[in-house]
Amino acid sequence: MTIDEDLVVAVDEVVKKLKTTRSSFIRETLREAIHQFKVREQELKHRKGYGRKPVGKDEFSVWEKKRNLSRVEAAN
Repeated sequence: MTIDEDLVVAVDEVVKKLKTTRSSFIRETLREAIHQFKVREQELKHRKGYGRKPVGKDEFSVWEKKRNLSRVEAAN
């Protein structure tokens, strides 16, 4: 793997402050980036699905009523 020198310098500054190693930091950063990528993919998939089949007018009304009742009970 080749990393631009300015990026290596920036990573080294961060790992020094975090008191970790370059390898550990890069591993964790890659894990986070992959997780974010998967979340964005899933969100796009949901967005497309709801675009093809929008939420019905009363589809979530039961849950909204329950949520509102829970809020009223919690306030009392």
